[in-house]
Amino acid sequence: RFFAQSLLRFLGFILWATAAVQMFGGVSVILMFKNYRYLFQESYLSLPGWLALTSALVLLPTGVLAVSISVKCSRNKQGTFMYLLVLLLCLEMSSAALAHSYSVRTASQLESTMGYLVHQHNWTCSQDPGNSAVDVIQRKLQCCGVHNYTDWLKASSPWYRPPCVPESCCMEKHSHCRGDLGHVEQLSDKGCLKKLEDQMCFAMLYIFWCCIVLSILELLAALSNGILMRHQPFHELRIL
Repeated sequence: RFFAQSLLRFLGFILWATAAVQMFGGVSVILMFKNYRYLFQESYLSLPGWLALTSALVLLPTGVLAVSISVKCSRNKQGTFMYLLVLLLCLEMSSAALAHSYSVRTASQLESTMGYLVHQHNWTCSQDPGNSAVDVIQRKLQCCGVHNYTDWLKASSPWYRPPCVPESCCMEKHSHCRGDLGHVEQLSDKGCLKKLEDQMCFAMLYIFWCCIVLSILELLAALSNGILMRHQPFHELRIL
């Protein structure tokens, strides 16, 4: 019983700390799909983030109950604690499953979507910096094209090859860059597809492993609480 109380108290503090970690992951996923909403048309893709954010909020009272039960057992607190753990397990398993599923699904859509945006983008060799979806992505991620800058040459008409690429391909340190193909060293050498895939996979894997680790901790907390409940049986409910 002493070991169960000590473990439950320790897990209570851990649940508080992991609430912040889970909240960070949930907010990151939500903001990522919000920032790149022109690439991901389905609004439900941010659902793993919202589930993770909800579980982070539920973790706070759960941690309080864990510490409280370890100090003084209460049947009402123990029952409420168990219900919250079941709710958390449902939220986190759902979030982990969706994060894994969506990471595989959206990765296959990114290349076709980026390729479509590049081919639909009309640019000219001028001083206009451009504010299209592709320009925003290239500036934010410091990338150029789907795989590299040559994708812009393939996207142009076969009878006319412009001597430049959009200015958003320029690296930040080259302030005088205008996308001139005569100065390729001033252009970002990495494509946007790889950077987008890395960013999305990191966010989804972060959510996935957070949920798995938290589920294990919650099972340990449920086990500790169950041991304490055995030492304080519900005499008046044994007839049930």
